[in-house]
Amino acid sequence: MTPDHRSDAPTDAIPMVSDEGSASEPTPSPPPVGPAAPSTSAWLVIARGLRPRASRGQVLAGVLCALLGFAVVAQVRQTRVEGLSNLRQSDLVRILDDSTQRYEQLQREASTLEQTRQQLLSGSDKQKAALEAATQRAATQGILSGLLPAHGTGIEITLVQQSGRIPAVDMLNVLEELRNAGAEAVQLGSLRLTANSYFTDDASGVVVDGVAIQAPYTWIAIGDPDTMAPALEIPGGAMATVRHDGGRDTITRKADVQVTAVKQISAPQYATPLTGDGS
Repeated sequence: MTPDHRSDAPTDAIPMVSDEGSASEPTPSPPPVGPAAPSTSAWLVIARGLRPRASRGQVLAGVLCALLGFAVVAQVRQTRVEGLSNLRQSDLVRILDDSTQRYEQLQREASTLEQTRQQLLSGSDKQKAALEAATQRAATQGILSGLLPAHGTGIEITLVQQSGRIPAVDMLNVLEELRNAGAEAVQLGSLRLTANSYFTDDASGVVVDGVAIQAPYTWIAIGDPDTMAPALEIPGGAMATVRHDGGRDTITRKADVQVTAVKQISAPQYATPLTGDGS
């Protein structure tokens, strides 16, 4: 009996040979059907890797730091509260005494500074007042002595010769009447008249303080015009004498007149100021 050489393998596992003489490839299995994998799984893995993770040592160190800070704050507060309570009574008395002495010293210094301030202010005010008074006196003396120009209310007088010549004595009478009426500054022509002024007759006219002047004569006087003008017009006074000697006068009251001429005076040769102690 001829032995059977057939294989026990199933016939469907033997590859089929195509007509071209090659075995056919197995057909791939279809992908499993189920829920798709999430598209962000890769990013989640990266995020988990970057997330800080505290170790046990770090956590323990943080707790110790917090406890240490709390202990320091508590100790500082306790020291502040118990700083004085731990001192002896003698130490507390000494501290109180030092504080009291320091306070009193500061009070004295403040009082001294205030007194100095008041003295400076008072001295400054006194100096200012003295300076203002001295300036005012200098201005007054300068005007009365003819050293300074001046302006103010006053009158203007014009004397014209008509039928005769106005003599020097008539001019002196006019000046005296003005002074008696309160004139503070007087100018005749271009000359400033003062207490030392004098008049003399000259062939061409009148000589005033050594300077010859001619008519018409123009006077300017600063003062109360309502007092000076009537004073010149009294019967038998200065203007009446001028008219009697052939002159004509014109008196004009003005709200403001200017005395611009000044007097040049020399220093006294013999007189010196008398001081308060009589020396």
